[in-house]
Amino acid sequence: MKTITLCGSTRFKEQFEQANAYLTLKGNVVISLGFFEKSVGVVITDEQAELFAKIHLKKIDMSDEIFVIDVDGYIGESTRSEIDYAMKKGKSVNYFSDSELVKRDESLK
Repeated sequence: MKTITLCGSTRFKEQFEQANAYLTLKGNVVISLGFFEKSVGVVITDEQAELFAKIHLKKIDMSDEIFVIDVDGYIGESTRSEIDYAMKKGKSVNYFSDSELVKRDESLK
C-alpha cells in the first residue's frame, strides 16, 4: 500500500475526484487538496496561499509518490515547484495524462 499525494491546479476538481477514487480503489492511501478555490470561486489571500503551499509540501513529505493532475498537459507554476520538490525528495512522479483514466475517457469519444 502506497501513500500518494495529488498535485495540480485547483480548477481540475472533477479530475482530482476521479484520480482519488481510481487510486483508492487500487489500494492506495490518497492525500488530496483541502478545497478547490479556483473550481468554486473562493478568493484566498496571499498569506493563505503561502500556508496552503507549505501544507501541500508536508503532504508530499508524507507520501511515497505524487500523482500530477495535468489535464491537457497543463502544469502551472505551483504544480511545477511541487514536482521539483517531490523529485528532490526521491518521490515517484506519475501523471494523470499517462494514466488509465485518460485512456478510458479517450476511448469513449
